[in-house]
Amino acid sequence: MSRTTRQKSRYLTPDVLDKIGTLELAAREVVEGLRVGMHKSPLRGFSTEFAQHRGYVPGDNLRRIDWRVYGRTERYYVKLYEAETNFDANLLLDASASMRYGSGAFTKLEYAKYMVASMAYLIINQRDSVGLGVFDSALRSYVRPKGSPSVIEDIARELEQAEPRQRTDVAGLLHDFAVRMPRRGFVMLFSDLLDNVDAFMKGLDHLRFRGHNVTVFQILDPDELNFPFHGTCRFQGLEGSPEVLTQPSRIRAAYLEELRKLLGQIREGCERRHTDYVLVDTSRPVDEVLSTYLIRRLRSKAR
Repeated sequence: MSRTTRQKSRYLTPDVLDKIGTLELAAREVVEGLRVGMHKSPLRGFSTEFAQHRGYVPGDNLRRIDWRVYGRTERYYVKLYEAETNFDANLLLDASASMRYGSGAFTKLEYAKYMVASMAYLIINQRDSVGLGVFDSALRSYVRPKGSPSVIEDIARELEQAEPRQRTDVAGLLHDFAVRMPRRGFVMLFSDLLDNVDAFMKGLDHLRFRGHNVTVFQILDPDELNFPFHGTCRFQGLEGSPEVLTQPSRIRAAYLEELRKLLGQIREGCERRHTDYVLVDTSRPVDEVLSTYLIRRLRSKAR
């Protein structure tokens, strides 16, 4: 990736890219792609890593028969191989109204944009393909996955234009991409997940049924995680909920308990579906969050 491309978006910060640039985004499961790359594929080829045998059927290439096995069993078996291939990654950015909140230097949406830009750069840098979907209650804009470095400019342009609006429908978007993606690959969701959990899990089920690797980054502000408010506060609903005037000290314990239950539900649901889950506190540096995630994936691949 050229230095010029890096400088075309404020979301591609050299500090973050330098820290995560040497880490590989390793697919835990098989993925499909169009080019030869670094990831295991269910596609079977020749002259790659041996996978398994299966019984010979009429029409199979005779050169694939394992004659050593025939000598032991007097049965015909052909060799199957694991092709090595690249993957397509779709990065899905929640740009609904609730992502507008931010108590520090960044709103949740701005923070998510930095994460998306950095991940897109990393994926292209390792010669895989990446695309971007920006959504609220529906898919607002879509950059189809490409392996060319020029896709970073397309993604950067969409990130610059994305503004929070309307309500969110995470589940509907996941169902959309389960059908939209023609081959197995990566789906990475960047959202605060302030939506119906049961519907969200059904969307995950659809993606996983289609064989996609899924990573969920749940992005929350430290105010949402810790509820540090005092005195009397007026809380404004960002997606149509009514305003609430209250003393935070009276509801803090109940709020934190409900939050604990919600996060536990989402984490456990992701784990049951073999989906990577990362709770993101926007007070943490982006490079720290992404490096921790990527190292964890590398370790899971090594096991």
